[in-house]
Amino acid sequence: MIELFTSPTPNGWKASIALEEMQLPYSVRPIALSKGEQKEDWYVALNPNGRIPTIVDHDNGDFAVFESGAILHYLAERTGKLMPRDEKGRSLVMQWLMFQMGGIGPMMGQANVFFRYAPEKIPYAIDRYQRECRRLFEVLDARLGKVEYLAGDYSIADIANWSWVHIYPWSGIPVDGLDHLQRWLAAVGGRPAVQKGRAVPEIPTATASDDEVVKTAQKILV
Repeated sequence: MIELFTSPTPNGWKASIALEEMQLPYSVRPIALSKGEQKEDWYVALNPNGRIPTIVDHDNGDFAVFESGAILHYLAERTGKLMPRDEKGRSLVMQWLMFQMGGIGPMMGQANVFFRYAPEKIPYAIDRYQRECRRLFEVLDARLGKVEYLAGDYSIADIANWSWVHIYPWSGIPVDGLDHLQRWLAAVGGRPAVQKGRAVPEIPTATASDDEVVKTAQKILV
């Protein structure tokens, strides 16, 4: 059994979507980011960076894996799913996974900070990160004009990128004119496992308002 420590964020969704797609049995331990639970000693012992998600594979000697990209790679290696077996195919998946880890995630994260969370709105910073995100979206769009999914077949690279890109309205990034990207967003978002994983962890109360999300994020960023 795999134990997933997570919160409802793009990086958290990567892990839960992958677990659903790979049909692995897992349990969920929600982490209350607004209460700083991710910084508590017991959790930092599992994830030295004090972030989510983390998994503990109890069927593999209680092996802990942190960093969302590393989790995706570990699960793909463990199951032989969503990762090609040939050298070139594996490299393609890893290239587009790293594209998300090094580009899409950090740039959208900064766009969110300056567009949504920062108490002082700095036009230069907002414009800088939104423009860079749009440029990265255009790279994805060009790629998806040639292939159905980023590495040809559906893979962990699609899971990683979709988990971030689909929240583009929150980041204030337009996707007009990016028809291939929009086609891909709909295709990945329509997968039952993606929809199920996107709802993890289950939140029993009503969906938080935008103001509540902003206030929670501001606490975490302090």
